[in-house]
Amino acid sequence: MSSEPKTLSVMIFGSEYKIKGADPAYIQEVAAYVDGKMRELESRLVGGTPTKIAILTSMNVADELFRQREELGRLEAELRERALRLERALGDCLGDV
Repeated sequence: MSSEPKTLSVMIFGSEYKIKGADPAYIQEVAAYVDGKMRELESRLVGGTPTKIAILTSMNVADELFRQREELGRLEAELRERALRLERALGDCLGDV
């Protein structure tokens, strides 16, 4: 049996794209997300060309990614700080035994 990634056709903003990937459901989900973002932007942008809509959509999605990374970094730092406080508290408790 071949482990070659399957090629899937997806429609994004009225154009068909052939995408290779191991998980067709995931590819469809990502394509639908991008298509939805482009259509959402198109509805708010008067006279936007497909290229302009694609670039602005890319900027919006990249912004989402950067904000999520920032939030993840903040949460990781918070968890590290909590773990240190718990470790100190546990050390204090065990030191009294």
